[in-house]
Amino acid sequence: MTTPGNRRAPTIGFVSLGCAKALVDTERVVTDLRSEGYEIAGDYRNSDLVIVNTCGFINEAVEESLDAIAEALRENGKVIVMGCLGGRKDADGSNFVAKRNPAVLGVFGPEETSGVLGLVHRHLPAPHSPYTDLIPGGGIRLTPHHYAYLKISEGCNNHCTFCVIPKLRGKLHSRSMDSIVREAQSLVEDGVKEIVVIAEDTPAYGSDLGYKLAFAGGRPVHTKLEDLCVELGRLGVWVRLHYMYPYPMVDRIIPLMADGKILPYLDMPLQHSDPAILRAMARPAHAEKQLERIRRWREAVPDLAIRSTFIVGFPGETDEQFEGLLDFLREAKLDRVGCFAYSTIEGAAANAFPNQVPEEVKEERRARLMALQAEISAERLARRVGRVERVLIDEPEDEDGVAVGRTASEAPEVDGVVYVTTKRPVIPGDFVDARIVRTEEHDLVALRVDGES
Repeated sequence: MTTPGNRRAPTIGFVSLGCAKALVDTERVVTDLRSEGYEIAGDYRNSDLVIVNTCGFINEAVEESLDAIAEALRENGKVIVMGCLGGRKDADGSNFVAKRNPAVLGVFGPEETSGVLGLVHRHLPAPHSPYTDLIPGGGIRLTPHHYAYLKISEGCNNHCTFCVIPKLRGKLHSRSMDSIVREAQSLVEDGVKEIVVIAEDTPAYGSDLGYKLAFAGGRPVHTKLEDLCVELGRLGVWVRLHYMYPYPMVDRIIPLMADGKILPYLDMPLQHSDPAILRAMARPAHAEKQLERIRRWREAVPDLAIRSTFIVGFPGETDEQFEGLLDFLREAKLDRVGCFAYSTIEGAAANAFPNQVPEEVKEERRARLMALQAEISAERLARRVGRVERVLIDEPEDEDGVAVGRTASEAPEVDGVVYVTTKRPVIPGDFVDARIVRTEEHDLVALRVDGES
């Protein structure tokens, strides 16, 4: 692309690390820059400047972010850093990233996108004033065209002792209902078939605003997750909820799943089952109550899929408490589970807790938990063999006629997939009906049945 006067438009490269919430931040910056006429490059060599969106949630993420910054400096030289790690401070108050990478052009924390844009303008003046026909109505997205992440709030009011997100992203700040619904409508108009709702703490949406009365689509609503799900359910697309911590609010969402308003899927990070460990983590929920709630949810929504994450080796975790966690998993029969061995994060309260668990014990426990969950997940998948399920296609058929998709039970990027054999061409975003014929380790194999002989 060239600008008036036949000048080449300045080009920005992006490296986006971390979770879907960080990806949404990247999409917002990309959208703003494209509206001003900047080009977006896919490699360092063709970029006039590189922006690295960092993650600082766990030590491995910190190292990955520092490596990405170093690589961008080495390969390009002009680097701006943003995101969670960008907001981290050392004990002396200096910026964590800038202290280790003094050659970067600037460092910004989350929610400081205006600073990122200002620094881009300083080093690469904008080709022209905002030119909105360069971007689609739903903004620039880095996900495939047929699904999108919808962030409904920023920050978190929890103070989990293993986490530093509130220090990095601040307190809970909910978006207005109207702005969320308007963005969702724009996404649907742009061809999105699945909306994945995300936040640091999704069920807490609106609590910072006192669940105040608002308007969405001209209708009076309360600023809370239940009302938001009703509004999103009117759009006629898949609506999937992530980061659903086990609050009472979840009980009021289940009927919406039973009525088909939103997908019967819960991404619910439980972290542990032992009451003492949960108290030490400053986490909600109790194992027995949670097991009863899961039973009630599945009675109301038999097809409900539950994904969760757990931490093993938290300071003070005994063999008995870990065995109790395994018993919880055997009883809960969650569909998919991720597990982390506890690691210290600078600034987290749990760093100072006594009775730190040896690394080899953490890893042994993590391996045992994942081996057990593999059996549980395989059992849950096997129950679906013979059923006909609706599949959203992510990848078109290959030369053997096999396309890749997902059902309501599989979220993009984090769960397994469905390999669908089809005689008719399909493209990403198509819905097809397929009969599940067998399982693989994490995935399903199916035959398309709608319109096929």
